[in-house]
Amino acid sequence: MSDRNPPPSTAGKVAALLLLVVVVFQAALAAGAPWGVATQGGVNEGVLPDSLRISSVITLVIYAALAVVAGTSLVPATVRRRILYTASAVMVPATVLNIASTSFIERIIWAPITIALVITLWSAARHESIAPLSRRLRLSAR
Repeated sequence: MSDRNPPPSTAGKVAALLLLVVVVFQAALAAGAPWGVATQGGVNEGVLPDSLRISSVITLVIYAALAVVAGTSLVPATVRRRILYTASAVMVPATVLNIASTSFIERIIWAPITIALVITLWSAARHESIAPLSRRLRLSAR
């Protein structure tokens, strides 16, 4: 394995697993599972309307791609690091929305998962294997 595409960190693998949980949930929503109360603030009990089912498909594609970035070595280190930092930052408002949701199910299930995603994505982005060269040199000099 080259330095350009080092293997994923443990945090990256955990983030990928959490993201795949979200992908499966979104796939179920898109397929018509009656779990609307567990998403989007819980305002749509039962099966989501078609427009939100389409948004579930879009979400699952994005999260699946992010799982590949976090949990594999297919993406070069610099690009991976930038994507993981960005994804971690984007998960912060998602966490706030899940905590503030009127849906008890959303608060109890998705708030902890998004908190874990913030932490694992940030940790994966900071992992020394994908650190900028200057930081890797400082770490190796210790």
